[in-house]
Amino acid sequence: MKAVTWQGHRDVRVEDVPDPRIEETTDAVIRITSTGLCGSDLHLYEVLTPFMTPGDILGHEPMGIVEEVGSEVTNLQPGDRVVVPFQIACGHCFMCDTGLPTQCETTQVTGEGMGAALFGYTRLYGAVPGGQAEYLRVPQAHFGPIKVPEGPSDDRFVYLSDVLPTAWQAVEYAAVPPGGTVAVLGLGPIGDMSCRIAKARGAERVFGVDLVPERLARANRRGVETYDLRAFDNEKALVHAIQDETGGRGPDAVIDAVGTEAHGSAAAKLAQTATALMPRKLSAPLAERFSVDRLGALHMAIDLVRRGGTISLSGVYGGMADPMPMLTLFDKQIQLRMGQANVRRWTDQILPYLTDEDPLGVEDFATHRLPLAEAPHAYEMFQRKQDGAVKILMQP
Repeated sequence: MKAVTWQGHRDVRVEDVPDPRIEETTDAVIRITSTGLCGSDLHLYEVLTPFMTPGDILGHEPMGIVEEVGSEVTNLQPGDRVVVPFQIACGHCFMCDTGLPTQCETTQVTGEGMGAALFGYTRLYGAVPGGQAEYLRVPQAHFGPIKVPEGPSDDRFVYLSDVLPTAWQAVEYAAVPPGGTVAVLGLGPIGDMSCRIAKARGAERVFGVDLVPERLARANRRGVETYDLRAFDNEKALVHAIQDETGGRGPDAVIDAVGTEAHGSAAAKLAQTATALMPRKLSAPLAERFSVDRLGALHMAIDLVRRGGTISLSGVYGGMADPMPMLTLFDKQIQLRMGQANVRRWTDQILPYLTDEDPLGVEDFATHRLPLAEAPHAYEMFQRKQDGAVKILMQP
């Protein structure tokens, strides 16, 4: 089959690889019909290269048709149309039972000290072959795949794999009070969808911050009060501008949908670039310990949120040695919630929004649709924010 493989820093290729097959009784094999390109994939393309191995198959936002199932998979049969969550979880361990499939005790990558295995995402999360391919082996298929109806286009459902539950959890964790206010930092796919969900769930005012004109315009068309970071002399001025709109206090909640590749830290960017180019045996410990994070967006969230408010992190942070303003966090009595999205915890709440009325605008959420063969171009375009690329779907 054809699959998108990682070969090095900013080097992905579409190659012939062996077809997946049933290996365990709880497996399924899916024929992919649509697969998304995620901002997290750019971390592998640019920042987290020390944890990758040439030939790794990328992608964690797939949907398709069931081709084959293992003997213990009784909830699926060949021909079913399914969306595959990005995490791999058993559905019956302690963590899954408490609504935390991202911490599944059956698939935890204990050798790396990490949570549940993920599709297409570095050795830290199991190096499981991903879904930017023609076919995908799905472990724990008795729990993970979400059956969806025939008829509507893939665009209606494909975002259940990651974008929708990640944005839903970001809003849930933000705990915006009824009629409250929320600021969303970063208007890429997750930030954009977080704005839409926050408004659909009753937030009175939603502020969106970015520096890409197409993203700002896209959010503004859906009623978000947008702020272009480039229009302010510094981040403090932007913070004051939003606080002035909320009685001087700041919004009730801030969602950081930027994460580890935030603008604003030249030194951290240099460290990221340097570790990505070093031999992996040397660079992996350095990247894990020191040089992954650029915390500009998180520091802005801490400054911006009102006292007693909540910060919800959906952007990915990876380092362990970055300074955190603990005095400010403590003094402002800020609630801080974060983590990978627990997909199956939220899907039943999200499905009613995927109706013909399409209140979240999923049908036209993708800005680009490309054949899988053009994946290298898709990665470059998305990484460079060219041609208004906000969300890219690929079809094998």
